[in-house]
Amino acid sequence: MPEILARAATAIGATDLVVYLIDFGQTVLEPMSDHAAHAELPDTEPVPSTMAGRAFVDQRIVTADRDDGVRVWIPVLEGSDRTGVIALTLDAVGASILRDCEDLGLLAGYLIAAQARCTDLYNLHRRRRRMSLAASMQWDLLPPLVLKTGSVAVAGLVEPAYDVGGDCFDYAANGSVFDFAIMDAMGHGVASARIASLAMGSYRHDRREGRSLTAMHVTLAATIERQYGDASFATGVLGRIDVDSGVVTWTNAGHPPPLLIRGGQVVRELHGESTTPWGIPGRDPTLVAEQLEPGDCLLLYTDGVVEARTPDGQEFGLEQLVDLTDRHASDLLAPEAIVRLLLHSVRDHQRDELVDDATVVLVRWDG
Repeated sequence: MPEILARAATAIGATDLVVYLIDFGQTVLEPMSDHAAHAELPDTEPVPSTMAGRAFVDQRIVTADRDDGVRVWIPVLEGSDRTGVIALTLDAVGASILRDCEDLGLLAGYLIAAQARCTDLYNLHRRRRRMSLAASMQWDLLPPLVLKTGSVAVAGLVEPAYDVGGDCFDYAANGSVFDFAIMDAMGHGVASARIASLAMGSYRHDRREGRSLTAMHVTLAATIERQYGDASFATGVLGRIDVDSGVVTWTNAGHPPPLLIRGGQVVRELHGESTTPWGIPGRDPTLVAEQLEPGDCLLLYTDGVVEARTPDGQEFGLEQLVDLTDRHASDLLAPEAIVRLLLHSVRDHQRDELVDDATVVLVRWDG
């Protein structure tokens, strides 16, 4: 990919091109080798304390005048998902050149999307350290971390990025409906990753068969119970937004209730009757509904977020999650920025040593 982009960049007079990919923890941008132009790779670029990091976080082109020209950092988008940044040098910049630079970022995202299914190079390049088997299984389950349509935006992130086991989420934009789900399988390691994989497979199968939320919920519970027949279980929320009306419906299987964000503030938890976790016999689910207003957001999270503890035992807690969400949502940040900041706060609270998986998903209906 770097060689292809370098040839394309030559047409606009660009030199010294470097492609950076964001690591799985979304903390640094890692430079890719082009096997030719750079005998030694540039340093990694931390997010967000560098120019490259600013381009990635703000999703806009950033420039800086230098003795040899203008250094330009271009965000790379794979669909709606933030993938990385391109850095290059130009003699001068203008509106036309900047449009060409944006196209270069889109080309890079397209190349990654087209090639990632037939090579491991991009996946391996984004790893700053060894990834556990369970984490590798979980990352393969996840959809793109960001999606933006005309009416709905969604972003999600999981921690610890290199050792996650049982947490996962999913979504699908299907015409007039937008489906989403968050799941938390019991335990740790490969055992929990297997439960999560089964739960996600059941959910996607039934969703693609056009079944209702309650039917998906019942089948998912029965599938885990039938497969394991012991105390194995998963908690979660299955949701669906009617894109035209803004009515959201959901079922809950022993999971923390979603938070409703309106006007940049968390206004309440979306309570409703919850069943036992999937895999544990119990009553049939109750479908709960809420009318959203344009701009409303739903924040879904796993218990590893609020139960994260400092070494001396201080819990992160729901109150702190709400406070931080209020702060970031009131700043009108994009969903992907909010989830990244929230999970970085959780990781900092626990001194980078998360004992349990922590996942945050933010869904926004724009009307």
